[in-house]
Amino acid sequence: MKLMLISDIHGSSAWLDRAMAKVEEERPDQIIMLGDFLYHGPRNPLPEGYDPKRVAATLNGHKHHIIAVRGNCDAEVDQMLLEFPMMADYAMLFFEGRRIYVTHGHGFNMEQLPPLAPGDVFIQGHTHIPVADRKDGVYVLNPGSIALPKENFPNSYGILEAGTFLVKDFAGETVKRIAFAP
Repeated sequence: MKLMLISDIHGSSAWLDRAMAKVEEERPDQIIMLGDFLYHGPRNPLPEGYDPKRVAATLNGHKHHIIAVRGNCDAEVDQMLLEFPMMADYAMLFFEGRRIYVTHGHGFNMEQLPPLAPGDVFIQGHTHIPVADRKDGVYVLNPGSIALPKENFPNSYGILEAGTFLVKDFAGETVKRIAFAP
């Protein structure tokens, strides 16, 4: 099974179109959306191709393959446009024998982890900075942002497959990588 992780679209139809092209290329079983779907937020610039209605329509076309959590820029009014649930603060997944806690990162985050056991996986977005690391035995992952990357990182997304997490840029280069211990 293969998961694709996308975070921090912030209403950019241009970058979401690029991400959906990568969905066609990568062919994941599920798309994990880490929040901040439609609104750019008061601290962010308008991203390239800012068009929240078009973002909603594009995502709705993939609604049967999306698992989503709410970001700090998402509101109940956004849920009215989206045809899949996205208002939960977190999702728990079981993938390749591991427990995975998925959240945006504005509540629990890599600095304040929820109660997880060594070998579990914690995935967040929010910071727009890719991460593939371990903290106290827990794998901590962040695919970065497809629309508004920070700290000179490229626009990126994540792939989780066969015990490995990759952060990739849109040229197909691996930005970050971590393999899970057996």
